Amino acid sequence: MISRNTKNVLVVSFGFLSLFTAYGGLQSLQSSLNAEEGMGVISLSVIYASIILSSMFLPPIMIKNLGCKWTIFISMACYISYSFGNLFPGWPALIATSVLLGLGGSPLWSAKCTFLTISGNAEAEKGNKKGQDVINQYFGIFFLIFQSSAVWGNLMSSLIFQQDSNIGEISEERLQFCGAALCNENFTTTANITRPEQHLVNILLGCYIGVGVLAMLLIAVFLDNIDGKVARDFRRNRGNQSICSTLLSTLSLLRDKRLIMLIPLTMYSGFEQSFLSGEYTKNYVTCALGIHYVGFAMICFGAVNALSSYVFGRLAQYTGRIALFCFAALINLSCAIALLFWRPHPDQLPVFFVFPALWGMADAVWQTQTNALYGTLFPNHKEAAFANYRMWESLGYVIAFAYSTFICLSTKIYILISVLALTMLTYIWVEYNEYRHPTAPVNSKCKVFTVKAITANEKIICQTFM
Repeated sequence: MISRNTKNVLVVSFGFLSLFTAYGGLQSLQSSLNAEEGMGVISLSVIYASIILSSMFLPPIMIKNLGCKWTIFISMACYISYSFGNLFPGWPALIATSVLLGLGGSPLWSAKCTFLTISGNAEAEKGNKKGQDVINQYFGIFFLIFQSSAVWGNLMSSLIFQQDSNIGEISEERLQFCGAALCNENFTTTANITRPEQHLVNILLGCYIGVGVLAMLLIAVFLDNIDGKVARDFRRNRGNQSICSTLLSTLSLLRDKRLIMLIPLTMYSGFEQSFLSGEYTKNYVTCALGIHYVGFAMICFGAVNALSSYVFGRLAQYTGRIALFCFAALINLSCAIALLFWRPHPDQLPVFFVFPALWGMADAVWQTQTNALYGTLFPNHKEAAFANYRMWESLGYVIAFAYSTFICLSTKIYILISVLALTMLTYIWVEYNEYRHPTAPVNSKCKVFTVKAITANEKIICQTFM
């Protein structure tokens, strides 16, 4: 029998799997599906800009008032709205639902990370294990299941779009604009951006809405409200001062220099994910093969990412984080350099899937280990810490998507490499600081926990009775 904590982790994981089967597949298609005037990429920029705003204020107050379960449930509804927005292609519907999704994005991920961290610490205390190891395992399980959403969401899009009668051959003249060899300033007029027939788009969006609703049902029915009592106590005892300080807890945590030094690492997560979903899918896959191949390429990314997430989540306790982060950095650096020189051509079909597979392996490290690192370094400020994580990751997305239509692909790759270099420098500093001044785990030598105050700067004071 699995424990209650493990059961809850599985419910959260399958809920996110269902939700991001829809959103992940739709995000991969935006730069190609809504290519006119860069509408798709701009909508993604709006999403992550809204996430930045919501990260500053919403996650701590929502989680403390509603608890993790109902914060996740409400935020999922915001994600589903984006699929409805794509049913009516055009600026008003797309931008409005992008803002709504963004507002729900940070509370969703902060609540998920908080939930997994609470569950991991509880399971560790029950089994007399090291909290960091259990948290790593739980994040590994989550990302194993969650990252497979890229398989199912993109499989839907590829199978449906393959029924399109508009698929045609790509001329050699158009192929010269693919990849980073030439600076293409007008991609939409030269590449293979034929929008699929509208009835096929509607079928796909209907499927995405259905699996999104399924995600909400899973959370509402099967997830335990593990912090429900804490939320009720907060609502009963709160005052204007505590609400104000809770709202500002995300920003107040920036006084911690460890968080400041984690900003490049967190932003790089947004840079590398946006590069694959925005640049690789458009400038390599869609350009040389067609939009109906985007799903198959991202399936490869999702499958490798899911398996690697589980493996690295388990492996971290033996290798440590540093080795895994260095491994991921080496993979991304190698891929970025190769993409600078590769001229994509339909005759090289297997190569189109090698890059997403390698990228998925590296992304598995960035996701599992960065989330676990935040949970380990800030055990008493989980809501604010994960809100910061989502805020700075979203800033990486915003910057990458914002310059997507204005600069050459080769320049974007050089920017990616530069951010990666800065990321590793600041990350090594964080690990060195942690080595010299280790963060005490929540359950370290503690038998009784006394909550002195529930505020933005929440302090859980551990009274040890020897």
